[in-house]
Amino acid sequence: MAQPKDQIDQDALAAEWGVALEAEQEAAEAVSAPAEPESGPEAMAAHWAAMVDDGQFLSNTKGGAERVLTQEEIDSLLGFSLADISLNDNSGIRAIIDSAMVSYERLPMLEIVFDRLVRLMTTSLRNFTSDNVEVSLDRITSVRFGDYLNSIPLPAILAVFKAEEWENSGLVTVNSSLIYSIIDVLLGGRRGQTAIRIEGRPYTTIETNLVKRMIEVVLADAELAFKPLSPVKLNIDRLETNPRFAAISRPANAAILVRLRIDMEDRGGSIELLLPYATIEPIRDVLLQMFMGEKFGRDPTWEGHLATEIGQAEIAVDAVLYEARLPLKRMMNLDVGDTLMLDLKPDALVIVRCGNVTLTEGRMGRVGDRVAVRIAKPLRKPSTTFAMFETAGGSGNRMEAS
Repeated sequence: MAQPKDQIDQDALAAEWGVALEAEQEAAEAVSAPAEPESGPEAMAAHWAAMVDDGQFLSNTKGGAERVLTQEEIDSLLGFSLADISLNDNSGIRAIIDSAMVSYERLPMLEIVFDRLVRLMTTSLRNFTSDNVEVSLDRITSVRFGDYLNSIPLPAILAVFKAEEWENSGLVTVNSSLIYSIIDVLLGGRRGQTAIRIEGRPYTTIETNLVKRMIEVVLADAELAFKPLSPVKLNIDRLETNPRFAAISRPANAAILVRLRIDMEDRGGSIELLLPYATIEPIRDVLLQMFMGEKFGRDPTWEGHLATEIGQAEIAVDAVLYEARLPLKRMMNLDVGDTLMLDLKPDALVIVRCGNVTLTEGRMGRVGDRVAVRIAKPLRKPSTTFAMFETAGGSGNRMEAS
């Protein structure tokens, strides 16, 4: 049966198109394919390593391809950039970490005070225990009060003391190792034996009283350490074994934490002294000093030198017999021979001035061939005192005579 001519032409055209498409596909594969294709895990691993080195490792996401972050971008994101280190401008994770820390470096005198405390405690505790005691300063840090209470290892004895002159409180924490060591030493325990700890029971009255005596010795030494800066009396208010009952400040408030290590040969422990910033605020100006006796602003030596120089200075004074305000028109009409009438009595006092400041009054006279003035009244004191001048800040104030 013969096929129609149109159907034969369409089949031939379709076959021709198919051959052409296959030829184009083979040519494209021949161009894109490597001359010697490799396969296997080694080739794949090498290909991935090359992509990572070139920074072209891509991940398929809905938004498109993403590149791997560089080290600089990671440091900038976390706030640890070494190129832009700033003590006052932290960002990222570092800002979160530093939010729980407070710097105490603005109070440099604290280290001097606590170094003095270490020396005093070494002598006092040797006399107290009749043993070879070594006291060392472990560290001085700034903490949040709430974080410190949560970090106290129990069991421990906490002593709340009152600073009378500063009108605030502080905290002394004695850990269990030091408690048992002090009790063992004071009650005649032998050296070289480990103190027996009985866990799970509260401290007895005898143990608490012995620790209280040691805390009184420490506070007495602290009074002597602060005495050159500001005399203060530190008295024990109460003893607690539960940190929740020893709260003397808000949990978020900053405080200075001083950790002291006490070693008695093979025994010892640590004692911590906590001072909230509100407690030491009355002596903040003194603690700002870089060394003992540093002066801020006023210096007595220079004050005495300035007073001496001022006392030796020479000034010009004016003796004013009479002064009056006259209209300019009258002054312009004056002629030679006119007389000006002074509203003044013969025994009137003369005003002695220095510039615009009236100093005193006196009587006009003559000594030899010179005109003299005899002082008749004491010098007038300025209405603005030095204390008032300092209170006002010295700006825009002038010492004027009353």
